[in-house]
Amino acid sequence: MALKPVLEEAKEKLQEIVTEHRLGDEVVQVTIGTLSVEQAIGTPSRQDFPLLEGREVMIEAEFHGSHGQAFTDRPHDFTGSINDVISLSPDKNENRAIFIATLNAVMAHLGMVSGTRHCHDEEPEECAREIARHIMDESGRVKVGMVGLQPAILENLVLTFSSENVRCTDLNPKNAGSTKYGAEIWDGRTETGRLIEWCDIPLVTSSALVNNTFDNIRKEVIAQGKPLITFGVTGAGICALLGFDRLCFQPH
Repeated sequence: MALKPVLEEAKEKLQEIVTEHRLGDEVVQVTIGTLSVEQAIGTPSRQDFPLLEGREVMIEAEFHGSHGQAFTDRPHDFTGSINDVISLSPDKNENRAIFIATLNAVMAHLGMVSGTRHCHDEEPEECAREIARHIMDESGRVKVGMVGLQPAILENLVLTFSSENVRCTDLNPKNAGSTKYGAEIWDGRTETGRLIEWCDIPLVTSSALVNNTFDNIRKEVIAQGKPLITFGVTGAGICALLGFDRLCFQPH
């Protein structure tokens, strides 16, 4: 049976939540603004996060005092009702980011999910250590395939599992073909299937929900009989709604 696109599933479930709590009939404004780097991640000592290098930005939705964030390379301000957000076409990165950030904010407001804002300062480094420890504790010394380069996580995976047991794919062409912390970085546009076949544990950035690669990654993971583990704040609401495993140990 064909898998329904994840954002389609999430939109249907959000619509149910909005109807149940009568949010769609309220005059509610959801405002999304692009965060500065310091607002999004603080001032970590490590300087190679994608946010700090300007390849991605963080947008934030606010709903009744609760906040939800999402990474995107296509930031776009938006003000409107939740129904307006649900009506956005999912065929553009900016619309997917707006929908996901809003979903995170609404679910945080309703107490259905926590940790919908990015960690700050040295917390990303601690989160990376905890992710590596968690995988080791749960699965032992396995081969980990990281989809979407996050430098702190990659470095800690290598420290925990060794460079021979860690590979990564990334969509940034500057990273493809390089080696970081001893781990090979493969081209995310063409080699993610190969990575999933190679590894025991695929660790997938939840930013893939915004850049429209998540559905294909999910299909490949299922076809290979591997577990699907995501990381990052972007997927907080969708992972809670759809039951995906998500590792994110220091969110706000």
